[in-house]
Amino acid sequence: MSQQSHFSISFFYAFISLLFIHHVLASTRITPQVQTFNTKPDIINPKLPPRTLSSSKKFEGSSDLVHLRYHMGPVLSSTPINIYLIWYGRWANSQKLLIKDFLNSISPTTVAAKPSVSEWWHTVSLYTDQTGANVSRSILIAGEYTDSAYSHGTGLTRLTIQQVIASAVKSAPFPVDHKNGIYLILTSQDVTMQDFCRAVCGFHYFTFPSMVGYTLPYAWVGNSGKQCPEVCAYPFAVPGYMGGGGPGALKSPNGDVGVDGMISVIGHELAELSSNPLVNAWYAGEDPTAPTEIGDLCEGLYGTGGGGGYIGQVMRDRQGKTFNMNGRSGRKFLVQWIWSPEFKACSGPNALD
Repeated sequence: MSQQSHFSISFFYAFISLLFIHHVLASTRITPQVQTFNTKPDIINPKLPPRTLSSSKKFEGSSDLVHLRYHMGPVLSSTPINIYLIWYGRWANSQKLLIKDFLNSISPTTVAAKPSVSEWWHTVSLYTDQTGANVSRSILIAGEYTDSAYSHGTGLTRLTIQQVIASAVKSAPFPVDHKNGIYLILTSQDVTMQDFCRAVCGFHYFTFPSMVGYTLPYAWVGNSGKQCPEVCAYPFAVPGYMGGGGPGALKSPNGDVGVDGMISVIGHELAELSSNPLVNAWYAGEDPTAPTEIGDLCEGLYGTGGGGGYIGQVMRDRQGKTFNMNGRSGRKFLVQWIWSPEFKACSGPNALD
């Protein structure tokens, strides 16, 4: 989402509704459907919630009411898209490696097992600008900057995050790349951000020349591991009030609830940043200050049958780790689906048909 319309917690509230329905069913002695998984990663649990909105099994969330339109602005069509990582706060090397493995899985040098992160990004690459140029399928981590001294404090706002970017680009050899670059600011679990956990898990926008010197597309995502994992790292953590009233927390694919939760938010924001970098390209709605973008339309959907608080059919390996796509070096990730301009519905590489 853009700065004005960001990765929200609407899915969190949808889940509250799902919990209420569960209690109603229990009181009338009706056994509700539950989300379970097989232990073989190539076999998906066939049980689905009732289908009331769509007969499609592959592309969830399809609706004639969604009017995603192109507003004549640019998309990130440069090859490659240069990602500049800003690590704000204290990060373990293992956490950095996990996030970089996800980013490098978008355009890997070796083909990953299917369903793959690269296949997931293919949907993003279907978006074009007015010249017919597609969003690039090539992603490169072009630079990294670490601010472990919390130079702008441990409590950030939408404006001070631009100061963090300014500090990074002013420190050689971290470059200003206003033609092919995007800046990804990742804050550690002890850093708070304006509206974090309450209304956002991540957002994207562009810098103001008055603050940074250039107009640079950027995205911010925070580690919710100690602040609100039940909101921003769902389904790897669930609200404490749920008790036994719904599906329990799922085991994260890489053993780090906070960072595994960040991966999907990073994917969400990168997809929107690439298709709507200056908030004047691809979005639904008439208000550019509150656009509904290609990630927003599929928030909370990870597999076939998803919707209404149900994440959809995903996979579970022999260690019980939950995922829906594969990456480089044998990595597994759980990443939300993206709105496809081709199918006019949410789409992902792990779709069943």
